[in-house]
Order: sequence, then structure tokens, then C-alpha cells
Amino acid sequence: MTGARWRKSSRSGSNDQCVEVATNLPGVVGVRDSKDPMGPALSIDPGSWQSFTAALRR
Repeated sequence: MTGARWRKSSRSGSNDQCVEVATNLPGVVGVRDSKDPMGPALSIDPGSWQSFTAALRR
């Protein structure tokens, strides 16, 4: 995940127990736990990520 720019939802406020997402990487969306930024991160296909977030919004 070299070069990933991690962000979390603006709705999480100052809460540090969130999921962070990096969408700036070519061909992959990175997902990690904000409590453990040096820990493991998931690599998700952008299409799958888009389907997942669309389902959450419904």
C-alpha cells in the first residue's frame, strides 16, 4: 500500500476507532483499521468496493 492516502468518513468525527480507506491507488481500494495503521490492510477490487458502498447506502 505504498503511496496510499488514507481517509476516514467525516461522520466519524474525532473517533479513532474507524475504518480508513485509500482510493488513490491504481486498480485497488485499500481498507484498514484506524486503531492499527501499521497493521494489515485489505486490497479490494474497485468494482467490489463500489458495490459494497452502494449496498450500505440503500
